[in-house]
Amino acid sequence: METRGASHDGLQAVGEEAIGSKRSQLRAGRQLQGRDTVWGMNEIEAVGAEISMGVAPMAAARTSERAWVFGLLPAPIAVLSNGIIQGVLSFLMRRQGVSVERIAAIMSLLILPQTIYFLWSPITDFLMRRRSWLIVGATGAGLLMALAFHAKSLASPAAVAVMFLSACCGQLVVSSCGGMLGALRRERSRRVASGFYQGASLGFGGLAVFVLAMLVTKMGQGWLGWVAAALIALPSLAALAAPKQAVIVDDELSKTMHRIWGEFKTTFLCWRAVPYTLTMVFPIASGSAIGLLPGVAQDYGVNGHQMAWMNGLAGALLMAAGSLVATLIPARIRASVGYLTVALVNAATLVVLWLGPLRPSTYYVGVTLYLFTIGAAYAMFTAVVLEFLGQSGKSGSGRYSIINSLGNVPVAYMTAMDGWGDKSWGARGLAGTEAVMGAVASVVLLAYFLSKRRRNTTGIA
Repeated sequence: METRGASHDGLQAVGEEAIGSKRSQLRAGRQLQGRDTVWGMNEIEAVGAEISMGVAPMAAARTSERAWVFGLLPAPIAVLSNGIIQGVLSFLMRRQGVSVERIAAIMSLLILPQTIYFLWSPITDFLMRRRSWLIVGATGAGLLMALAFHAKSLASPAAVAVMFLSACCGQLVVSSCGGMLGALRRERSRRVASGFYQGASLGFGGLAVFVLAMLVTKMGQGWLGWVAAALIALPSLAALAAPKQAVIVDDELSKTMHRIWGEFKTTFLCWRAVPYTLTMVFPIASGSAIGLLPGVAQDYGVNGHQMAWMNGLAGALLMAAGSLVATLIPARIRASVGYLTVALVNAATLVVLWLGPLRPSTYYVGVTLYLFTIGAAYAMFTAVVLEFLGQSGKSGSGRYSIINSLGNVPVAYMTAMDGWGDKSWGARGLAGTEAVMGAVASVVLLAYFLSKRRRNTTGIA
């Protein structure tokens, strides 16, 4: 955490004195070794431990953590996943005469890396800095997507295979961002970065759909592929503006493995991990209704054009706005408590669609409130992931990927549950099912986290 005011001069004086004193240097070395033991702790515990050892995080005190950069870093994966794979790709395939069934099968395959990327994402913890991995992943994803667009048919096995590899490369952006987020030391920086990260993911995705859809009829598929590649790769250069984060290097492989095992054990193999794991997998603010709400628009008397606008670019901007508004939640409020509170509000917005009359005004109000609050919930979800993760240490990207993958579990089963609700009780049943399940899960976990006091609140900005 950053120490404010006159204490900054005190820190500088201590640093200068240490340079001239061999004894102070040895003591500083022992203190830095002691800091290794707090990397597996959460943000607040780590700072408390450092203060108790007499070491304040000088780097955080002297340099800005530039949380705003995380409003640009996820742009490559946002364009790739939301703008292309889950955006214009199905439209392009349909123009080529591909059946809806075949498109659905391809989509299922191309979004699979979002769930299993923890299998290869730990590579971003090794060999070079995470921001370098981000650029490599984005560039590789862009070039592979351009190659796929040069195929005669986007549904051909070769094109699908290349797009799958592109999606796999794109997930290196996610794991790199996760490791970089976990290296932020100030709780306030983490909150702001989480909001900007989710806001950018939603906003850039919607913008990419708009740009590519406008160009579809104006250029050939090959040239459209190069435009898509540029939209994926070029934003990754923003990683060069991210603060330089140290690479942890041990002399021996055994020491590296011992360090990684210690970090995994501190994060996952403890009682503290149980409520956080439940928060990831419970049906809380899953956003599953996002993809299903367009299907029930006609039940509320909403026509196709109005639905496309409401659930297209306007919807993406609403969610992005919600993510940015979440940055206003004070850092003194525990991330898990803030997330579950926002999730309760999100569940409440679905009551409009559940109990309101089946007419357009109900749909507009309900969907607007739902999309805005789900954006805020997504931002707070990232903050909870970071609270669960603790400090990145050596294995931050790998641990972040595992936690984030757990968060995709409720999206899958709640989509099925929402569909069951619609089948059983109609359009209102869809909203009612998600509202009830989300509210119950949120209340249970919120009661738990409110009963548990945060161990140390020292240094919250």
